[in-house]
Amino acid sequence: MLFNFFIYLLNNMRKEIAILGSGFSSLAAACYLAQQGHAVTIYEKNNTVGGRARQLKRDGFTFDIGPTWYWMPDVFERFFADFGKKPSDYYTLIKLNPAYQVYFGIRDFITISDNLEDIAATFEAEEKGSGEILKKFMKEAQSNYDIAIKDLVYRPGESPLELVTLETATRVGQFFSNISRDIRKRFKNPKLISILEFPVLFLGAKPSDTPSFYSFMNFADFGLGTWHPKNGMYSVIQGMEKLARELGVTIITNAPVEKIEVVEKKATGIRINGTFTKADIVVSGADYHHTEQLLEPAYRAYSESYWENRTFAPSSLLFYVGLNKKLRNVEHHSLFFDVDFNAHAASIYDHPEWPKEPLFYASFPSKTDSNVAPEGHEAAIFLIPLAPGLEDTEVLRNTYFEKIITRLEQLTEQPVREHILFKESFCVNDFIKEYNSYKGNAYGMANTLLQTAFLRPKLRSRKVKQLYFTGQLTVPGPGVPPSLISGKLVAELIAKYN
Repeated sequence: MLFNFFIYLLNNMRKEIAILGSGFSSLAAACYLAQQGHAVTIYEKNNTVGGRARQLKRDGFTFDIGPTWYWMPDVFERFFADFGKKPSDYYTLIKLNPAYQVYFGIRDFITISDNLEDIAATFEAEEKGSGEILKKFMKEAQSNYDIAIKDLVYRPGESPLELVTLETATRVGQFFSNISRDIRKRFKNPKLISILEFPVLFLGAKPSDTPSFYSFMNFADFGLGTWHPKNGMYSVIQGMEKLARELGVTIITNAPVEKIEVVEKKATGIRINGTFTKADIVVSGADYHHTEQLLEPAYRAYSESYWENRTFAPSSLLFYVGLNKKLRNVEHHSLFFDVDFNAHAASIYDHPEWPKEPLFYASFPSKTDSNVAPEGHEAAIFLIPLAPGLEDTEVLRNTYFEKIITRLEQLTEQPVREHILFKESFCVNDFIKEYNSYKGNAYGMANTLLQTAFLRPKLRSRKVKQLYFTGQLTVPGPGVPPSLISGKLVAELIAKYN
């Protein structure tokens, strides 16, 4: 009798949970929910897992389609440790040295090392006295990191009181100043300012619109370093997929969800190709706006006007290029800041348009990892940040490819164009088609002051019981580490309310 009673309790606690999407946040949520004892199934619209972190293979080359930066290794360690595992159980990490290189002109670049002492020396060489100023700035940034990443971002954004702690009380001013102003108080050299402002771009907003408290991103950069998972970021997805399956998660690909069924204000399941699948709880790691379109209008928590008036992180024009030679004068991560940063930022946030002279980022993972390109060849990924919602045509894509390849050749003083074996592109239209991304944004919703924590779209639907959200449009925000955290937060809310 006692055994049967425990079986009865277990069956009543165990929920059938349907998760939409298989990106970082969905995989993380699936792992935590399966650990809680639920029956979890992931439904992915594309033919492979990973969401925006998928992989492209062509002619012996391998490219990460989405994220290429591995920062905040402690967040990944904390995730796997929650399951008694380590990242090294699933993939191999390589710390990059140099971390990255920033070009400002021909033979005019700054190389960022893998440790603070060397970086401080690099700063000192550019601006007298800046080395010690940087060290002091980094102590403040580390303190903010300890508060934010080790504590605040692991709160679900249900109440403004979550932000009120003894530590944050002493930093109120940092929420009402901004990164750009704070850095310019300390440093005068425009190159150093650009380098220090660069990390907050991962948060999706201009440095002048990002609270000073987010200097913790500078510690993520200079303090914790830049890493490369062997075989690319997709190996992290593969590791999380393996962990999820080990925990009993079922993953179904080629399964685009057409509708979330609601009965008496409660999610009851999903429809795929017209077929209803029952679920006690629905979690969406898909685009938040798109997910609400799967509901009847009365059940949508946010209006079209709401979405229209949010500050979204940029979209991107990406190119995946195979080269038949090794390149000189570039590093694994190379940033090209040889044009006006403010003009490009204005074309994203102030008056959306294609930038006249774009900044761009290039990744050459074959500099570090011989597995991603044939011997003697180079795998290249190029990214131009763009305003979401722009017109996207092949003519525009090709025009901008020519712009950046011409500048790459000039700045690195070598021929590149004649060594191209192939190129593939990915832009606004593809983000919409592949990921149902609102206006084709690439990184979700920016972390501005009015879009932080409890001011972001909620993890738990206000209008539909048993419907939850995870990912970069909700708490805590854009980026891969926050997505892992978002998956944990939604699983904790489900445990709390069910």
